Amino acid sequence: MIRPIGLAIVLGAGCAFSAAGQTDKIVGVGAVPCAQFSAEVARTPTAERDFLAWTQGFMSGALIRSPPGVDEGLDLTPPGFPLPRQAEFLRSYCQAHPERDFMDAVHALYRTLRAPPT
Repeated sequence: MIRPIGLAIVLGAGCAFSAAGQTDKIVGVGAVPCAQFSAEVARTPTAERDFLAWTQGFMSGALIRSPPGVDEGLDLTPPGFPLPRQAEFLRSYCQAHPERDFMDAVHALYRTLRAPPT
């Protein structure tokens, strides 16, 4: 007979393994391919503001969820890399990589912000 504590451990382990193989589903305006981002921005230039706002929110969430000691004090809008320059970064990335997801551009931007260009 499995005791309640044993059952909880078995069920907990099963849940952990099944969740480990899954990927989080990213949603929102930024959950599109780069080609779609580029087309939307070309068609409606004000859409870029929405993508940039989504990007800042996503990166802020990533920063909040990072473990202690990782990216502490990271400035998502450093003076040397302000929002207009970040928007240009995302545009350039997606124009160079239309087959990738906008999320890839956001990850590249985040990595760049760790050591912003001067």
